[in-house]
Formats: sequence, C-alpha cells, structure tokens
Amino acid sequence: MNQPISASARIERLCHTLEASVSPYHCIQEASRQLQEASFAPLSLTESWELAPGGRYFINAFDSTLLAFTLPQKLPASGDTAPLRLRLAAAHTDWPCLKLKPSPEVSTGRYGKLNVEVYGGPILNTWLDRPLSMAGKVCRMTEDPFHPEVRFLNHPQPLFTIPNLAIHMNREVNKGVEYNPQKDMLPLASILTEELDRDHFFLNFLARETGWAPEEILDYEIYLYNTDAPQRLGLQGEFLSAPRLDNVTSVQACLSGLMEGSCQEGICGIILYDNEEVGSFTKQGADSMLLERVLEKLFLSLGLDRQALLNSLMGGLMLSLDVAHAMHPNHPEKCDIKNQIVMGDGLAIKLAASQAYATDASFASIIEGLCRKNHIPFRKFSNRSDIRGGSTLGSISAAQLNMPTVDAGVPILAMHSSRELLHVNDQAALEELARAFFS
Repeated sequence: MNQPISASARIERLCHTLEASVSPYHCIQEASRQLQEASFAPLSLTESWELAPGGRYFINAFDSTLLAFTLPQKLPASGDTAPLRLRLAAAHTDWPCLKLKPSPEVSTGRYGKLNVEVYGGPILNTWLDRPLSMAGKVCRMTEDPFHPEVRFLNHPQPLFTIPNLAIHMNREVNKGVEYNPQKDMLPLASILTEELDRDHFFLNFLARETGWAPEEILDYEIYLYNTDAPQRLGLQGEFLSAPRLDNVTSVQACLSGLMEGSCQEGICGIILYDNEEVGSFTKQGADSMLLERVLEKLFLSLGLDRQALLNSLMGGLMLSLDVAHAMHPNHPEKCDIKNQIVMGDGLAIKLAASQAYATDASFASIIEGLCRKNHIPFRKFSNRSDIRGGSTLGSISAAQLNMPTVDAGVPILAMHSSRELLHVNDQAALEELARAFFS
C-alpha cells in the first residue's frame, strides 16, 4: 500500500480540484488529468477494448461523466462464471448553479443582463453580490453536421454579478425574501454602448472568446460559477470554505482511493456521474444503464459472459459518496435528537428508513469495520424524523444494478450555498476510507 498522505496535502489537492472543476466538463478534465498522471490509460465508449492484466483504465462518457477501473494481475479464464470481486465507488460532478438559456441577451435601459435558469436546488440569495464567471462547452458547425466541433470554455476572471436591492428600497429584506428566478436572478453583464449589439452582445463575446465567427456557433451549455477561491479559516485553520464542496469532495475521494489503493484482486472502479442535482435521469446520470453497459463491455472484453457479470454485481459492493449535513451551530434543533454530527467528528455513514440513502445493516457494517480497523473516525447520520432530508445517487444506482450499496460522505455546513464549509480532518477521513475500500 502507498504511504498515507497528510490531511494538509489532501486539502491542498482538493483545493486545486475545486478551482479546476468550474463545470461538470472541467471536473472530468481534471479527473482525467489526475488519472493519467497515475498511469491510467484512456478507453473509448465506441471502440473495442484490449485489456491487460493489472491494467488501469478510464473512460470519458459524454464529456461530463467518467468511469475508471483497475484489473487484477491474474485475469480469469474465458468462460469462468465464478464471481470476480467487484468494488465500486460513485460520486457526482454537478452542483446547484445558474445556467445560460439560448439567446440570453436581456436589456433593461442601458443594462445588459443574461437570461439564466436555475440548475438543481441552490440557495439563491448566496449567489447575490458574488463575482461570477462562466464555463462549459461551445459547439460550431463543420462540413459534417454529425460531427460539430466542440470546445470547452472557462473564463477565469469574474464577468458577472447579481446585485442585491438596497435595503432602502426593500426594508423587509432582513425578514426574508422570496427570489423569483426569472426576475431576481439575472446577472448583470455590461453597460450597453454603441459598440455593443443590444441583441447579440453575449454571442459576440462568446465568438471573441472562441475565435469563431458568431454565425458559426451552433449551441452551447454554459454554467455560471462563483469565482471565490477556497480558503482555510478557523482559529486553528481547521475549516475549509469553498464553492462546490458538494460534491467535489467526493469526486476527489473516489479518485484518491482508486489511485492510492492497493487492490490486487478483482475489479476496483469508480464512476463520477453528472446530473445528480436534477434527478439523475439522463444518459450520463445514475438513473441510466451506463454503468451496467460499461461493466458488461468490460466483462466481455475479458472473455467473461453476462452471468459472470451478474454474479459479480450481486456479490459486489458500491460505496456511494456524497456530502452529509453537519449540525448547524445556530440551529441544532434541525438535527436528529441523537444522530448528530459536528464537523471534525469524521466521515458520515448515512442511514434512512425511506432508503433515500442506500444503506442496510449488513453492508453498513462492512464500512464501519473498515473504519475501525484503519482507525478512521466516523459517525452515523440520520435526519430528524419530521424533516425530509436530501437523497443521493446511491439508491438509484443500487436499484439499477441490484448491487449492495452504502452511502457515506463528508459532513458540511451551508449545503447548496454558493460557498460551503467543511472540517479538513473529515475530508482526510473520507479519502482514507476510499483508500481502505480499494485495498
């Protein structure tokens, strides 16, 4: 097994991944970079695979989802139906934010604004008065309509902001305000001048960014993101405040575990899904056949049949990683009366009678045993019985695969805010669990 990495080194790497993951596409690009540095070789969804014993591979699926796996040093014989040990970890690459609509230019007087829609369930007021920029993909026309050129775009400098209404014009603001996504959340982009085309100022800006002519641009998927940098804080530097902790923390834990683990037997793999924040029901989401089809292709490439795959699925284990709710210092009453987690207590193993978290006693016990054996701090988490909590991709993926699954994650505060908070030791605990899981 590789030597353990310090909590500070893990946080430094997490901060780099947070700043790189300004869209799901860029999150996958950063994951691919880390895997290639760890000697993982890329494979294509649409080509045949020739796999080597002990091989390390990854697949970029539709630009915003990634699968990676390691193979055992001794591959099974062709036609062997004995279960091949299968361990998987999953996380998601998307986060609640604002997304540009088509023809986004909106003008009010001389103000140039952008027409956006809400992606997922963000805390809207945390997006006000923030420095915002944009990242995503842009497509342009080529000679072959079936193969448009795709370019990934990230403007690293702040471009936009959504200004609050002054308290003098809304005296009730501190009593609570309901924000209308179509009216209150439109970012300010510019003051319109004679040089700016009122109807196409954003399209022209996009053309300058890409170096393409405006008429060449066919479509785009562009997300707005908070450009604030991650920062350590607390009297002992114990906290990390940053955008996109949900769920880049888990993405990094999956990557770290697979790269650092010493898995020698069976198949170890991760999948970083897109679209969890909007229900997962997409071709690249957890509520799809993507993972099963990639696994089937993997087993067929090893000379194994579908029965061998089914044996491994039902006898395997998935670790679904997503953030959990830490007890809020000003609202402890929002937590369960017993199952509370204070940041710094360690990772959370998430339990729910509703199966919103895909956990049962038999398989949760495996993760608890791993934590105890490796001296990894953990706590069990349940929501208050009268408060509906969130859900994860774990239950969805478990139902698709009929695979035992356990939900775990880092406890954080301000979940779905444009800036969230964690304890640095909890991230280290989660990454150590992932490493033990893959060892």
